[in-house]
Amino acid sequence: MSTSSSRLPWLVLAAGSLILALNLGIRQTMSLLIPDMLTMPTLSLSAMGLAFAIQNLIWGVASPLAGMLADRFGTARVLALGALIYAGGLVLTTYVTTAWQLNLNLGLILGLGVGATTFPLVLSAVGRAFPPEQRSRALGLASAGGSVGQFLMAPIMDSLNRHFGWQEALLLVALMALLILPCATQLKGRPAQPAAGMSLRQAVQQAGEHKGYWLLNLGFFVCGFHVAFIATHLPTYISLCGMSSEVSAHGLAMIGLFNIFGSLTAGFLGARYRPKWLLSAIYGLRALVILLFWMAPKTPVVVLMFTAAIGFLWLSTVPLTTGTLAQIFGSTYMATLFGVVMLSHQIGAFFGAWLGGTLMDMTGSFDLMWGISIALGLMAMVIHLPVDDRPVTAHAQPGAA
Repeated sequence: MSTSSSRLPWLVLAAGSLILALNLGIRQTMSLLIPDMLTMPTLSLSAMGLAFAIQNLIWGVASPLAGMLADRFGTARVLALGALIYAGGLVLTTYVTTAWQLNLNLGLILGLGVGATTFPLVLSAVGRAFPPEQRSRALGLASAGGSVGQFLMAPIMDSLNRHFGWQEALLLVALMALLILPCATQLKGRPAQPAAGMSLRQAVQQAGEHKGYWLLNLGFFVCGFHVAFIATHLPTYISLCGMSSEVSAHGLAMIGLFNIFGSLTAGFLGARYRPKWLLSAIYGLRALVILLFWMAPKTPVVVLMFTAAIGFLWLSTVPLTTGTLAQIFGSTYMATLFGVVMLSHQIGAFFGAWLGGTLMDMTGSFDLMWGISIALGLMAMVIHLPVDDRPVTAHAQPGAA
């Protein structure tokens, strides 16, 4: 049992869901402030893009490090520290006047804060609070919390920006980020040492020697690639197809809305079926949805249909990937192990955003990126099939096959 097992599981779930709602809601809607930030003559769109790219990478690097600290010193302490860094990065971003300040505050500091308050820490605490038969549903509900935050924060961020300006908007959402502090108290505790007394180092070594762990990392790389490419470049693609920015806005909102249903559905299905089969199906469906959109005539209705479908598949991979890790390695060092997988996701996100723009400049079209996205989806569908999802204790005994 974990040291947090005495807490009411549904209270842990509610607090964790709110933390993810704040984490993703603020982070994923900050792009709404970019046009006004660019009115500063010393900032450029390329500088802004680099800062967000740095933030994605730092977010990924911070996730396993924060997970290790949480597994060692307790989840609540790391979440509280992450919340303070998150809020501090938002406040410091209001003072930027040069590109290097943007990279430092929006990129490095904010990336550290986001990485220390995101999925690995929250989902590991939620996973420990629930018994195995309820874990997948709980992880799906918690993941949906991030989707709800993204959906609700978009109009809030836009309203704050229009009424007060981008700097004041960041100060106000920094106060909102501090709401993570009281929520973190409900995730207090850290996993108990297993009976065998396995250390964190031994757990990481065990995962590193497990082929399925690296296949899950590769699959999550593909997830990050898809998400970042579509989120970053879909508005540009829609514009090139002759449609208005309003269509883009409705499409992104549709992704956020259907992401809620997708995360919940994945969590509930994961309690009945093997998560690795569901992950394989999700990546295969992503490839199919992208192919159909690529081939279809581009109209507002087609865009909304595509964003609804891809939104349903958007982060439904999160509870299933987390559930598979817990099934194989247990929940003791889940924050660390999923943190490494999250790093792989963010590396994929970096390439999805960066390569999309680069290939567009080189070829004058997004066709090659759509093709790469389809190929990666098919690859991810296949590589999840051979994942050995048995608990490591079931086949690590002397003489086991």
